[in-house]
Amino acid sequence: MEITLPLAEMTTAEKLRMMEVLWADLSQREEDIESPAWHAEVLREREEKVQRGEESFLDWETVKRQLRERHP
Repeated sequence: MEITLPLAEMTTAEKLRMMEVLWADLSQREEDIESPAWHAEVLREREEKVQRGEESFLDWETVKRQLRERHP
């Protein structure tokens, strides 16, 4: 099925809303989406760095707050 959207005529808000609708639909069927092979490797490397103390994580709320402070 081919779907054509009038992207050139859509506002940024309309395009973002379309992305939200698509994401909401895709996220309802996670089992249909296969992670690429490289993704497992990246996750493994990051986990090893965390275990060695070379990397750490911040929770999403902290990251959002820090970004808002840097870019008011």
